[in-house]
Amino acid sequence: MKVLPFTLLVPDDKSVISEHIELPFFYQYLHRHDEWQITWVQKGEGTLITGNNMHSFRAGDIFLIGANLPHLFKSNPEYFVADKRKSIRACSLYFNPSGILGGLFNLPEMKMLNSFLKNYKHGFRIPVSHSKEISSKIFDVHRASGTDVLFNLLKLMNTLQSLSEVAEPLCSNVYSSDISESEGIRLSNIINYIMRNYNNQIALEDIANTAYMTPQAFCRYFKKHTGHTFVSFLNEVRINDACKSLIAGKKIDCISGVAYKAGFNSITNFNRVFKSIIGQSPRAYVDAYNNVSKVNLMVV
Repeated sequence: MKVLPFTLLVPDDKSVISEHIELPFFYQYLHRHDEWQITWVQKGEGTLITGNNMHSFRAGDIFLIGANLPHLFKSNPEYFVADKRKSIRACSLYFNPSGILGGLFNLPEMKMLNSFLKNYKHGFRIPVSHSKEISSKIFDVHRASGTDVLFNLLKLMNTLQSLSEVAEPLCSNVYSSDISESEGIRLSNIINYIMRNYNNQIALEDIANTAYMTPQAFCRYFKKHTGHTFVSFLNEVRINDACKSLIAGKKIDCISGVAYKAGFNSITNFNRVFKSIIGQSPRAYVDAYNNVSKVNLMVV
């Protein structure tokens, strides 16, 4: 199976693909496909990589992923440990406005919806406040048959369109997903290596070797295709992991323990990088999260 591009097998009698999975972990390779994707994570935690950006995900999160955008739902490390009883569950829809659904999306009445898809070509994260409504509409499509599939898809898309002003884009509009298959496979190998080893020390020479490049050529290549330097990307992955550890609700002996677990070998460097990426210190981040959680509990 090709890593990039990833070919979805579309049945002859379907114009919208509906998929409900329950597995030990998410598909673990960076991939892309012609179809737009809407994924509702029902169970599981990890990091979603989309283009040159990354987002934490957990149960209840919903993402609209643009066509041909390289992406990877990377499950947390504990999902790959054999003696752990962990699993993921997700419901996804796939549709191609430029393919089999072209006749529908080319209608004059679809002009605003097409404009919406063009303006948010990479997709966005669904605001938590709208997750219940969107997940219900995803299931409406999933359970439907015949023409009801298309009717329910349009209802879902109209609702997504209404959220565009408050949605969080998955990556910058300036990011280009136009990369060749060979480049995609190489980039996939690089990112998968980082995601498997980020909590250890990764030498530039080692990561360059995975791409069969010199360190200098690798740095240029990585910057061109991700918009990040290797160090800045690695730091974001590690801080992403640290944030999940800090708010996991489990007892943490000390912030230094979180830092070392995420791959930092210096608490001073961890604090500096954390503040530069998150905008506040690790302690302030935890306090802010706890305060918001208390407010939400009071509201409920």
